[in-house]
Amino acid sequence: MSVTEPRSGAGETSQLREVEEHANAGMLAAAPGLVRIALTAYLRTLGWSAQVSLRTVDGALRLVLSGDAANDLIDGMSTQLRDRLRRLLGVTEIEQRLDQIPEDPSTNGHPADHMAALRERGAELLARSAAAEDSDVTHPAYERILMSMAPDEARILRLMAIEGARAAVDVRTWRPLDLGSELVESGLSMIGQQAGLRYVDRTQAYLNNLYRLGLVWFSREPLNEMGAYQVLEAQPDVLAALEKAGRGRTVRRSVNLTPFGIDFCETCLPLDTAALLAAKHHAANGDGPAPDPAG
Repeated sequence: MSVTEPRSGAGETSQLREVEEHANAGMLAAAPGLVRIALTAYLRTLGWSAQVSLRTVDGALRLVLSGDAANDLIDGMSTQLRDRLRRLLGVTEIEQRLDQIPEDPSTNGHPADHMAALRERGAELLARSAAAEDSDVTHPAYERILMSMAPDEARILRLMAIEGARAAVDVRTWRPLDLGSELVESGLSMIGQQAGLRYVDRTQAYLNNLYRLGLVWFSREPLNEMGAYQVLEAQPDVLAALEKAGRGRTVRRSVNLTPFGIDFCETCLPLDTAALLAAKHHAANGDGPAPDPAG
């Protein structure tokens, strides 16, 4: 009966290596996808770090041996590290975004020449305000306002310029001590009928636009003339709002021209009857020059 001789030490070492390699391959094959990705990234990072370290040390030695100054050495190393980090992380647009930041924060994102032009216009206005005589006797916004108004809105302004502020009411639900009172309708008035508007149902929209233009304002104070509210509170839309509120009440308000609106009306609108008739005749026939509203 023969006995098998044991293998030498080198053979055992080779066998152990084969077993270890097979075990490692099995572990990698069994590892989930995310673990494999993490291991791969880790190994690549180690390789990149070693490569960067070697290149940086090599560059530093070259700079020192060449006799360059310490500042040049630091700048060169910083540039190399920054470029390699940008390539690793893929952040190639950082410097482009930094270049887009305006150098002067006071320009607020506008070009410098645009800001200079605005300041020049502001200086011109201040100089004109200090002049003894100024050729502009009307506000520069009046022309733009006239282009932003509907014909019915001009009628509203003329009514208020001639006859004064107008009565308006809000309708609210009644509650003891006004606790929990709710608004049902706001700004109800007879301005549309009193001004003879073509589209009476657009009265509230007209008033909102005139408020936007700075020509009228809605006051919480009532008029001294109580008879105007008695007539208004008997109108069908106010009665309907009171019925909708159940047990409702009215809150008396007023609609007024602003000082800017008063000056606009006196400057741009024919307020007396003769001027109004002349303007109507010119609009209907188109003959001759337009009448001067202030004349």
